[in-house]
Amino acid sequence: MSFVLSVAFFYWVFIAVRGIRRMRLSIVPGGNINRLLTLGAVDWNVLTTPDAVGSAGGIVADLRAEMSDAWERFIADKALAGVPVYDAKHVFESLSGRVHIEQLSENPFGSLTPSTIYASGKRYLDLALAAVALLALAPMLAVVAIAIRLDSPGPAIFRQERMGHRGRVFTVFKLRTMRVGSDTADQRLAQMTRAGDPRITRLGNFLRKTRIDELPQIINILRGEMSWIGPRPEALHLSSWYESQIPFYSYRHIVRPGITGWAQVHQGNVAEVEAATGKLHYDFYYIKYF
Repeated sequence: MSFVLSVAFFYWVFIAVRGIRRMRLSIVPGGNINRLLTLGAVDWNVLTTPDAVGSAGGIVADLRAEMSDAWERFIADKALAGVPVYDAKHVFESLSGRVHIEQLSENPFGSLTPSTIYASGKRYLDLALAAVALLALAPMLAVVAIAIRLDSPGPAIFRQERMGHRGRVFTVFKLRTMRVGSDTADQRLAQMTRAGDPRITRLGNFLRKTRIDELPQIINILRGEMSWIGPRPEALHLSSWYESQIPFYSYRHIVRPGITGWAQVHQGNVAEVEAATGKLHYDFYYIKYF
C-alpha cells in the first residue's frame, strides 16, 4: 500500500509541476538539432556563441557531432558547474516517445537485442493474466459471439495470418466486425481498414471502437504467439509491402506482437507508408526501452 500511494503521489506531483512550469533548455548549435525545435513541450534557447549564458534547466547538444574546441570547453564547464547536459538524440526520444529510423538504434545496454531476462519475466506475467482474463471474459465473449451471428451471416471468429515474433507466421483470432465476402481482389487493399469502411457491420463498428474485437487474442497469448503489450502484428501482405518500402521494418518483429502497444495508443490503426513509418518510430521506441 505504501508503494502504491508513493507512486500515485509522485505521479500527481509530476503532472502538477508539468502543468505549471515549462522546461527551459538551451541548445548548442551543430549536428542534428533542428528536429528538437519542432517539439512544443519545451522553451528552447538556441545559443549563438560559447560565451552565452545557458539555461539552468539544462544544455542540449548533439554529442555525436563534430564541435569546435570552444563549444566542447563550454559543455565541459557547464557540466562541472552542475548544469545538466543532455544528448540531443535522447532528449528527442524522451519528449516525442519516438525513435527515428535513419539507422538501427541500440538500447540503453548497448545492444540491438532486448533483455532476455525481462522478456522471460514478461512472458510468465502474460500467461498468468491471460489465463485469469479468459476465465473472467468467457461469458461476455460468448454473448458477443451470438450477437455477431445474429447481426450478419458468417462465423463469429475472424482468423487471419499475421507476421509474428522473429518473423514467424501465426493465425490471429478476432471477433468478426466485417461482412463475409466483402474483400476486394487486391489483397493488400483488402487488409487495410479506413475510416467509414463500408465493409464494417453495425455491431462491428461498436466492437472496434471499444476494442472488444481484440479480446480473442488472449488465446494467441496463451499459445505463445503474442503478448499483452507490443507492436501490433500486421497481415502478411501488408507486412511484405512495408518491408519493401521502409528500411529496417522487419526489426519490429524482434519482440512478441501485442494486443495493444505504444504505437497503437499514440497513433491508432494506420495503413499508408507515411503513417506506417511514423508508427514504426513509436514501435522502435518501445523496443529500445523495452
